[in-house]
Amino acid sequence: MYTYKERKQRFFSEITNKEQIYSILKVKFNQKSLKIKFDLDAREILFNEFNDSDHTIMVVTDESYIPNAEGIIVVSALLEKYFEADLKILEKKTDGYFKCSVHGGRIATTGRSDLRFKVNEDDVVATNFRFSKYSIDLNTYTLPTSIKVILDQFESSKRSSADFYEIGYFDTEDEILLAMKKTNSSLLISDLNDPSTFSPPIDGFLDFRAVLREKSDHYISKLKEKGYISVAMIPIVYISDSESVIPFAYIRMYSKIKKYDLDDVFSMKEDSFRLVERIREANTVLLSQKQRITDISRGGLKLLIDNDELKRYLIKSRGFVFDIVFKLQAPITIYAEIRFTGTDDEKNLILGMCFVGNTSRKDQMKHLYDILEPMELEYKKKLILQMKQRQT
Repeated sequence: MYTYKERKQRFFSEITNKEQIYSILKVKFNQKSLKIKFDLDAREILFNEFNDSDHTIMVVTDESYIPNAEGIIVVSALLEKYFEADLKILEKKTDGYFKCSVHGGRIATTGRSDLRFKVNEDDVVATNFRFSKYSIDLNTYTLPTSIKVILDQFESSKRSSADFYEIGYFDTEDEILLAMKKTNSSLLISDLNDPSTFSPPIDGFLDFRAVLREKSDHYISKLKEKGYISVAMIPIVYISDSESVIPFAYIRMYSKIKKYDLDDVFSMKEDSFRLVERIREANTVLLSQKQRITDISRGGLKLLIDNDELKRYLIKSRGFVFDIVFKLQAPITIYAEIRFTGTDDEKNLILGMCFVGNTSRKDQMKHLYDILEPMELEYKKKLILQMKQRQT
């Protein structure tokens, strides 16, 4: 039995009138078949008999089909727009033969533009999965030890460049740090003895007086008491594979001699980029196992993951980068987000993936579309032939 959990919902309009759903099924699909949603084997249900007296439906499917624990069969079809109906099993007559009632239904508010079709593992596979070993969580102030070690080593190498040099985490109640984290802004006070340098020099810099208000003078006095004359601070920003911007740490420098300027801040920014690149390299996992693609469209695909290590990492991911390799074609590198997850009887992980964009490799999506186009045409021919056969 397959179990699924949706992460990214399609935009639907619920059909609250069950009689209307029953009528759609009877008029459109009597003695016809619909796909069972989330079924890895792409099985179909045949609507065998409609009973108007109690609005029940007799349906037939493969004898090996095992419904989910709730006894709900979700079927889907394309009308003018994508349509789903939930059938509640009232009675199992025999294997693959059920008496059902309409439990619910919905229709997409926008139409599906992509044709989805099954593919064989001899023709295409997924491989070279790249994803973060650890996630950096904005809501918790804990970082993996391996990342902390990189930050500590980088701080040690730079300490001699300033009278005070610190790499820290946004884990305190310091109002300036919290404002930096929230706004992803830097701070520059070139001369603590010159109030004309207290204002932000350009956009993207913090106005510490607006943050501290009546405590601003005390903040300046404390730094001057320690002999400092200049302050520069920047956030360290990590950009995830899904392009989420995560300020998770900061660099802070104080000087007793040098008056910092914008060039010093930009130099700190360059240091932070190098630091983040080290973190990314240490935090990225590459697994090259080949995994099965069961179906694909221009908008996404379905993966069957049987590798235990991949199962452990991917189920925690929002999305990841991987290669799609068609037979006799160069790999296509792409980023996709997980739309739904599931498992089958063999404990394989099933992932419904939505393409979000290609990677830095140029024209990857165009390459994918060029390959899919003739496959789509061939699949459409098969569908038309099947429809003609059903009508005869």
